[in-house]
Amino acid sequence: MTASLIGKELSKILNADIPVYRVDLSQIVSKYVGETEKNLAKLFAKAEQKKWILFFDEGENFFSNRTNIKDSNDKYANQEVSYLLQRIEDYDGLVIVATNLKSNIDDAFARRFQSMIEFKLPNEQEREALWSNILPDERIILRETQLIPNLLKYNLSGGNIVNVVQYACLKAAKENQPIITLENCLTGIRRELAKMGKTL
Repeated sequence: MTASLIGKELSKILNADIPVYRVDLSQIVSKYVGETEKNLAKLFAKAEQKKWILFFDEGENFFSNRTNIKDSNDKYANQEVSYLLQRIEDYDGLVIVATNLKSNIDDAFARRFQSMIEFKLPNEQEREALWSNILPDERIILRETQLIPNLLKYNLSGGNIVNVVQYACLKAAKENQPIITLENCLTGIRRELAKMGKTL
């Protein structure tokens, strides 16, 4: 969302259409030697022509730490990272990288970032607003007095909350239930925390 807003603001300032292009890992990385570099070359050539803002979501997958070379796979992986580093340096445009794993970003990339912005987890008041906006009203009974207060104590991001609600809605539909239950929400929260290596 932030990348999109930056694109909109830059478009206004420069009085030009500056699209934000989200780079899809599956379309870039290849198991065949040299293909990833070719895909990156095509991407950057097109981005320069179209004046795109390049947005690398889950950047740790693209900009990961280079490893000690133990076999040919490590060698090629390091070559891909080095090639991407070179293309980023040469790119005459804006590149935005988002990650939840800053420690996994290669130091050579981190040194070249002009700005780093930390998005902190929402506080309790913000989480209440998120739960209220994301939960579908028509499927909740006693939501203000029962459901949301019981969910506020869990320190989740907006993305986590979206995933929890989607899970609870799917469970309600599967069970042919007219409401989203606290139990299903808590199961969804456990799933989200497990992704982060945490427990309820």
